[in-house]
Amino acid sequence: MTEQAGPQPTGLARGLTNYGDPDFALYLRRSFARSMGYSTELLARPVIGIADTYSGFNNCHRHFPELVAAVKRGVLAEGGLPVSFPTISLGEVFLSPTSLMFRNLMAIDTEEMIRAQPMDAVVLVGGCDKTVPAQLMGAISANRPAIGLVAGPMMTARWLGERLGACTDCRRFWARYRAGEIDDAEIAEIEGNLATTAGTCAVMGTASTMAAIAETLGMILPGTAAIPAVHADRLRAAEATGRAAIRLARSGPTPDRIVTADAVENALRVLMAIGGSTNAVLHLTAIAGRAGIDIDLRRLNKISDETPVLVDLKPTGPHYMEDLFAAGGVGAVLRELRPLLNLDCLTVTGATLGERLDGPAGPVDRNVIKPLAEPLQPVGGLVALFGSLAPGGAIFKRSAADPKLFEKEGRAVVFTSLEDLSARIDDPALDVTPDDFLVLQNAGPLSPSGMPEAGYLPIPAKLARAGVKDMIRISDARMSGTAYGSIVLHVTPDAASGGPLAKVRDGDRIRLSVRDRRLDLLVPPEELARRPAPSPPVPARGYARLYRHEILQADRGCDFNFLRKYPLSPELR
Repeated sequence: MTEQAGPQPTGLARGLTNYGDPDFALYLRRSFARSMGYSTELLARPVIGIADTYSGFNNCHRHFPELVAAVKRGVLAEGGLPVSFPTISLGEVFLSPTSLMFRNLMAIDTEEMIRAQPMDAVVLVGGCDKTVPAQLMGAISANRPAIGLVAGPMMTARWLGERLGACTDCRRFWARYRAGEIDDAEIAEIEGNLATTAGTCAVMGTASTMAAIAETLGMILPGTAAIPAVHADRLRAAEATGRAAIRLARSGPTPDRIVTADAVENALRVLMAIGGSTNAVLHLTAIAGRAGIDIDLRRLNKISDETPVLVDLKPTGPHYMEDLFAAGGVGAVLRELRPLLNLDCLTVTGATLGERLDGPAGPVDRNVIKPLAEPLQPVGGLVALFGSLAPGGAIFKRSAADPKLFEKEGRAVVFTSLEDLSARIDDPALDVTPDDFLVLQNAGPLSPSGMPEAGYLPIPAKLARAGVKDMIRISDARMSGTAYGSIVLHVTPDAASGGPLAKVRDGDRIRLSVRDRRLDLLVPPEELARRPAPSPPVPARGYARLYRHEILQADRGCDFNFLRKYPLSPELR
């Protein structure tokens, strides 16, 4: 038997190691597999790879050994051979300078291990912020049958009778601590009660947003995005995912048939309706780019204006992900949005989205999920801004901002780097008022910091102590999906690439208009032309050098150009 003759090889016969003798390669592979104690009967079954992102540096994934065991149960029950393998894992708070810098590295790892190892389908077990987009990016590029299984959100904890959940409450209490409203002892006690179970952040942060998007795209099983990490249903979902992987291995569909332009548009609508994370715009753009689909930020604005906010979760509302699960989950949101969705999109089950929504609907808690006719807000949570300060666009989360600041002109107070921000933001001598615009430069994708979640600039200490809760903040950085405030992010081009943001100086006037989708630097072009642009150093070696050479701007999802299905020509980068 050779790989060159007959139908596509399956199981262990896939992708044989090249010794110049395929029959010997298969004989040797089976021999080594048998050294692990497998029976010849099991070795003849379809092989389901399980990409396992368990790591001691990823608290969100500490329950993965149990999840992976449940996936294996499902694969075995359906007649397959489950084989787990490790990939890079991205624990959000344990990475320096930022997890986004390593998302593309994880996507490469995932793609290449799917390609290189003999599997008929793959289960992608991830959860913490950047792991799910990285896995979807890699799976789309590898285009072997794939299905995701997300970690699920943490359960909330209690402190003095109040429910707490990472990480919106982390930020809320830290802001109170900075303002002098709570003391050292209280903040230490709160620290121990914010994240008390396995799973991703308990609010509609990036991880939960990406789980909802994965379910909407059809890349995870229906009804599985919002199940809490420690709930027995999460294990049942893992077993069902293993079973589904065998069906995928036998009859598809592959990711290219699932992640289509219509499915991406559905995901954008759900992103708006759930008041999801700004990070999801970056990730969904990168995922779409792997499938050859470009997301136009002006189209995003149209979708936002047509799609109301229906879900009342933190960081913009009072509820948590466990409440969304109990209220009906993403399926209930999809049913409300049905008139706006493309229903012919395929899912990993082989059924279309419309066929899924034709099934029986459970009860819905209207305190958490509002009906389409009675939304929380009549328009979507995110908008893209354009103008002289952001020619390529910027992102503003209006659902998490103060509407009184939507139409405003102010004076720029500029921080030239993260280090400058840290050194001066709490300086009593800082020349700043509540009506000023805080501007952070050199925190974008081409900066040495790699676009961290630093866009949530703290309110200067002297203003916080005076009771200021919000003000306009502008940067080329990101912010956590758990954050809130009147914050302009992802300014494109970024400062490190010489974009207009690099030329803002203290005292310049900036105008923000959410109504007109504008962000303008009110400085004459001839003056801007006189101001120098930075030349950031190129790293000498390793992944950092590859990153600096290939990274695209935020409007292209910060993917590597050479990994897109259709790489951009130099003049479009």
